[in-house]
Amino acid sequence: MSETPRNGTRPAPGNDLPEAAKILVAGGFGVGKSTLVSTISEIVPFHTEETLTHSGIDVDDLSGVERKATTTVALDFGRITIHNRLALFLFGTPGQDRFWFMWDELAAGALCAVVLADTRRLPDCFPAVDYFERSGLPFVVAVNCFEGARQYPAETVRRALTLGPHVPVLLCDARRRASVKDILIRTVEHVLHLETQPSAYA
Repeated sequence: MSETPRNGTRPAPGNDLPEAAKILVAGGFGVGKSTLVSTISEIVPFHTEETLTHSGIDVDDLSGVERKATTTVALDFGRITIHNRLALFLFGTPGQDRFWFMWDELAAGALCAVVLADTRRLPDCFPAVDYFERSGLPFVVAVNCFEGARQYPAETVRRALTLGPHVPVLLCDARRRASVKDILIRTVEHVLHLETQPSAYA
């Protein structure tokens, strides 16, 4: 009988890829996590969103996302098949610090993570980066290129976040399916690469 890997997935017959893998989508408030999940999901995505109220004005920083009307309070969920033997289950985390207590539960059994970043609010993704660095969960940083926002080279973002060379920094548009799919494929490729060079996250 074959053993179940630590991430809770079973390997596909004759292939090193698991039949299913769990990927977290994390980042700051309003960075586009729910949009990313909705854009790529082949099923109707599940969102736990609530309308922003006046009581949250002094709690949630809306700088740069003034038009945002809802917020994720628990998780987003979607699924995408990117290989005939590989399905990705996407779990979007809540962005506000008052909901961070849920991250350990959401991270259980995850293969890796995508940290979405917004260059207008770059410090907002520091908690997610710190969390995955401490936990040892492999991750990539995907810069969501918003219209009207100044765009920076990936290496400039890397320096600003003080990321090591082993962490991929990618540019994406969370509204475009092809862009999101490319990010997910490159994230899985990153994890497979680390299987042969695991010392970076040791």
